Amino acid sequence: MADHKKKYLDFTRQPDFKDILTNPILDIAARFWEDDRYDAFRVCYRSMRVVDDLVDDRKVEGAISAGEKNQIAQAINGWLSALNCREAADDFLVELLDTMDRFCIPVWPWSRLSTAMLYDLDHDGFRSFLCFLRYTEGAAVAPASIFMHLCGVNRADHVYTVPEFDIRKAARPLAVFSYLVHIIRDFEKDQKRGLNYFADDLLKRCGLGRRDLTSVAEGGSISTQFRQLMAMYKDFATYYQGLARKTVDVTRPYLEPQYQLSLEIIYNLYSQIFERIDTEKGNFSGRELNPTPDEVQDRIYATVSMFRPIN
Repeated sequence: MADHKKKYLDFTRQPDFKDILTNPILDIAARFWEDDRYDAFRVCYRSMRVVDDLVDDRKVEGAISAGEKNQIAQAINGWLSALNCREAADDFLVELLDTMDRFCIPVWPWSRLSTAMLYDLDHDGFRSFLCFLRYTEGAAVAPASIFMHLCGVNRADHVYTVPEFDIRKAARPLAVFSYLVHIIRDFEKDQKRGLNYFADDLLKRCGLGRRDLTSVAEGGSISTQFRQLMAMYKDFATYYQGLARKTVDVTRPYLEPQYQLSLEIIYNLYSQIFERIDTEKGNFSGRELNPTPDEVQDRIYATVSMFRPIN
């Protein structure tokens, strides 16, 4: 990184981007933190990934019997009960509970995530966009709230205290914007895995069925109706992008510089993907919508170069 691009990174360690540019965006953003918060992020997100994958990976394999659904639901509820009751059944749960204690992280994000995953287990998609938005409270807003919490905890004499703002309110717009971008970007991959995140009421409004989505993902022709659907989702994302920008700006004064920067990294890297969505001429493939590692690196450097701490 050129010297002028390092100027506003003096407050934190210098991330080595060459090995992480294809990592999840939240992980890239958290690399600007000091080690203890980054380690806390890793522990918390690993725990959420385990629950998410428990459902998604099984759904990809095909139909799930009622008995197996019950077993998975019991596993999720048992895991959540262990968190609530502080019963450490294994070494990882001990580490997670210790992390939650040290950083004053509440249990509710895991509770909302579990609710979303139990919904996923019993439903194949979403009957309405409103139903989808409720689902995002667990699937997207809950993990983002943990990230926002770790940005906002205050440290004094090695002791952390809770953030001075509502973490869910601060996290929600950016989380929903990011999730909508995910859905459009990962359309091809998700459809090929048998996963659908597009609401049935909007499909119906555009004159589409789920088989039409699968056909496009497999290389079929892209109809005007399909472009209309993607334009609707892009409009939703545009709304939440604007709301996210306002909310990040309101939240930043509560944060120290490196955590302000991490939010800017998230906003800008998802915006970079969003800018690639062409509802009129695009083919909506993963190749088209995913920036290259070099492009991601350039956007990170541009974000850092333009960054100015508040407060």
